[in-house]
Amino acid sequence: MITDKKQSEIRRAKKESLYYREISTFFMRILLDDQNLNGLHINAVKLSPTKSVCSVLFNSDDGQEDFKKRLPDLILYKPALRKAISQNIRSRYTPDLVFKYDVQFEKQYKIESLFDRLKQENKL
Repeated sequence: MITDKKQSEIRRAKKESLYYREISTFFMRILLDDQNLNGLHINAVKLSPTKSVCSVLFNSDDGQEDFKKRLPDLILYKPALRKAISQNIRSRYTPDLVFKYDVQFEKQYKIESLFDRLKQENKL
């Protein structure tokens, strides 16, 4: 039998997936219009426990500093993204959007490069 906590986690995961799809679709349209945001990629969408804040995690081809430079341009699209979400997803409330840099991707890249370096050293 599924517990209430597990059901809540499943509902949150479904909602995150739905937001990810909608935000990604709308972001692709933005990229066609605004060349300043090329090189940014949406990695994940996380909802707060109260579902009032939706964190959109981005990755940049040129790193975190590049993301910080582009963040003001990205914030300009926040109202349009919220409106698109409210029109396409049936929900009582539309969460506030927060744009963050996803450091997990960089950590993963560093770990993989360390493994590759260890493989190279073992071959010698």
